[in-house]
Amino acid sequence: MANTATIAPSSRNAAPKPGKKNDTFNSKDKPTQVRLSNITAAKAVADAIRTSLGPRGMDKMIETGKKEVVISNDGATILKYMSVLHPAARMLVDLSAAQDVEAGDGTTSVVVLAGSLLSAAEKLLQKGVHPTQIAEGFQFAAIEAVKILEDISIPVSLDDRAFLLKSATTSLSSKVVSQYSSILAPIVVDSVLRVVDPAADSNVDLNDVRIVKKIGGTIDDTELVPGVVLHQNAITSAGGPSRVEKAKIGLIQFQLSPPKPDMDNQVVVNDYRQMDRILKEERNYLLNLVKKIKKAGCN
Repeated sequence: MANTATIAPSSRNAAPKPGKKNDTFNSKDKPTQVRLSNITAAKAVADAIRTSLGPRGMDKMIETGKKEVVISNDGATILKYMSVLHPAARMLVDLSAAQDVEAGDGTTSVVVLAGSLLSAAEKLLQKGVHPTQIAEGFQFAAIEAVKILEDISIPVSLDDRAFLLKSATTSLSSKVVSQYSSILAPIVVDSVLRVVDPAADSNVDLNDVRIVKKIGGTIDDTELVPGVVLHQNAITSAGGPSRVEKAKIGLIQFQLSPPKPDMDNQVVVNDYRQMDRILKEERNYLLNLVKKIKKAGCN
């Protein structure tokens, strides 16, 4: 007589119990958990740089991915070197960067403010206020805040250099170089006034102001050069000049070399006369380039 065996269905393949289907989607506490985790992550970033704010703020020492050590109390700089992975916390890092581009200051304040607003929102959420109502409340508050700020603000003219100097000195007072603000503030103001167009610009592109760092010397040696600083050495080995008065400079966007095709290719030469022709052509090509430069009149 054959043996019969019954196999009980494994718990993995068991039929779902009634009432448990799509439980994740029907659960009301899941969105709340996500919101709270987002708020907690963003608050952690704000708390990390909160202590660097204000006149008694402390500097932060950060080790970058390249093992360099950076000491700063500037919010945007600290957040740039912090490896923040959480998407909600990442938004605060982007917020600080945007503030740096738009105003150039207040990078720590904007993150600390955002963190405090999120703390207030968290309390309201726990009381059962709907997130949409909280968001609308923030929007109304923002409109009122802008009105109040515009009422108490003092308009600044770009012609008033003394006032601009005071503003620059105030911004520098919280930095490491605060004792040198009397040297750096005029340099800062003059460099920006040289690149700004008062009639058209609402902001300054700071890429137009180049900062060239040199090893040796002190902050007292800092100077503003109204022109272009090229930090390549003059090539004097081939009899090149080390000083040129009334220079006319040619800006060449490519290297002076024989042309090379974009694709890899091989040239097979089986006769020395062909080799001479190739070399002669290359020499002529370079000579024509040099003649054009000379014809342009740059010295």
